[in-house]
Amino acid sequence: MVDFPLPVRGIVSPHGRMSTDTSSLSSLSDTSPLEEDCELASKSDPLPPAQQTPIEPGNETATERIASILESTSSSKQRRRWKQHLHIENGTVMVDNRTGMAVEFLLGSAKSKKQQKSGTERFKTSSQTSVDEEPRMTAKRAAKRSKTQTKTKATTDFDLESREAEKAETAVVKVKRKRKTKKEIEAEAMPLAARSSGVKVFIGAHVSSAGGVHNAITNSVHIGGNAFALFLKSQRKWANPPLQEDHSTMFKSNCASHKYDSARHVVPHGSYLVNLAHTDPTRAGQAYEAFMDDLSRCDTLGICNFNFHPGNFSTSTREEGIKQLARQLNRAHRDSSSGKVVTLLETMATRGNTIGGTFEDLKAVLDLVDNSDRVGVCLDTCHVFAAGYDLRSPEAFEQTINNFDKVIGLKYLRAIHVNDSKAPLRSYRDLHANIGTGFLGLRAFHNLMNESRIWGLPLVLETPIETTNAEGKKVDDKGIWAREIKLLESLVGMDPECEEFRKLESDLAAQGESERARIQDQVDRRDEKAKSKSGKKRKRKDSAPEKTSEDESN
Repeated sequence: MVDFPLPVRGIVSPHGRMSTDTSSLSSLSDTSPLEEDCELASKSDPLPPAQQTPIEPGNETATERIASILESTSSSKQRRRWKQHLHIENGTVMVDNRTGMAVEFLLGSAKSKKQQKSGTERFKTSSQTSVDEEPRMTAKRAAKRSKTQTKTKATTDFDLESREAEKAETAVVKVKRKRKTKKEIEAEAMPLAARSSGVKVFIGAHVSSAGGVHNAITNSVHIGGNAFALFLKSQRKWANPPLQEDHSTMFKSNCASHKYDSARHVVPHGSYLVNLAHTDPTRAGQAYEAFMDDLSRCDTLGICNFNFHPGNFSTSTREEGIKQLARQLNRAHRDSSSGKVVTLLETMATRGNTIGGTFEDLKAVLDLVDNSDRVGVCLDTCHVFAAGYDLRSPEAFEQTINNFDKVIGLKYLRAIHVNDSKAPLRSYRDLHANIGTGFLGLRAFHNLMNESRIWGLPLVLETPIETTNAEGKKVDDKGIWAREIKLLESLVGMDPECEEFRKLESDLAAQGESERARIQDQVDRRDEKAKSKSGKKRKRKDSAPEKTSEDESN
């Protein structure tokens, strides 16, 4: 009887006792290392094919498991190969002695599949030429095997340590969020400021509509606003799900319960993707469909004003871009799904190929719109200031408003975006700042709040509210809007020469001093670079030789 002194996991060897863990047999591939070694061994030292050895009868569990594995192997090719060395004869599993030429020792789960295939932990044993003869191992071969085993163990230990270190480095610590308590939820729902009643100016902010348009109303109440703007859908995607009927119902219900006049004091903002001045047929069609979807939502919600950016003429001339914009508006106004929603063109800060950087641009569009009752203007204080229209002193403010009335007409002014500017006058940069901290300063907003011709219009803040909390994370502080609303409301009727106003003006200006200096430096360097480039072009032109009559004849 053959002795089995060495444990082998899932591999049968005539030189070692069969282990009861034979699960590895089922996972061996068609070209397993054991088979390769067996083939090599057979070629190097062939034995009589009839020489077979039965597995020790006492190990019935191993016999049964091997028999089961042979019968359930899914690959017929693999089953056929294994049956050349392991097969059942009269209920007994027989082992071909040729398998004894090479045995693969699987050292446990620490080995990877790649290591198994590469053979980093494989070693060969001596062939047993006779059933009754013990394997002959020379001192040299024994030393070599011992060295290989030691090296393999060291490699395995090193790999395990490396993997553990790598896991520790790359492990993502999942911080379990602490659930808010009932008191915290109630505190967040409490208004940051009470809404003012009986006011001449209706001030609010562009609030979030996350979770549904109806949530914009509670967000506006939270900051004490009497007007608000919102996005009716994602402003950065073309495809959006339709407006849900229950959201529409709740929007109307919330407006009624909180006394918001959706027809006058709610001004949604259009998508930044829409460019109605685009002349490319495909892009124009895409822009029109998105624009019409917004108008249809407004009509469903009972909203009568919709603000959007006029667009640009990157694919055509300014004149053609303005004509295309007007054509798209006329088409939308004729579509019954737009109801009676008034489309408001927003004043822009930049020029170049942008439409709306001057009052004359907007006038050109209005002149081409067939139904003047369906179009209007939303004036942005930051934009017009950056575009060159001054609002800071009472005289400058009066001049700008009169200019607007002369070129466009105050009857078209339907809403105002109230923002200070981080950039100076005629910088053509759209950089919003908090009230009183920018280049406009508090005096400009005192002028605005005391202009009776704008009383009753929705005044919407788009000022930055992002702050850094104690943990260093960027968070929105809606209390900024609440404070700015109260500040603007307090300016109505306030004497700009009183001590209270002067202190407010000075404190707010000091808050934005560093940011104003930073942007001013950028603008100065840009202008200096442009001036230098222009001077070089003029110099080259002046130095060019004049054409003579002979040159012209040639």
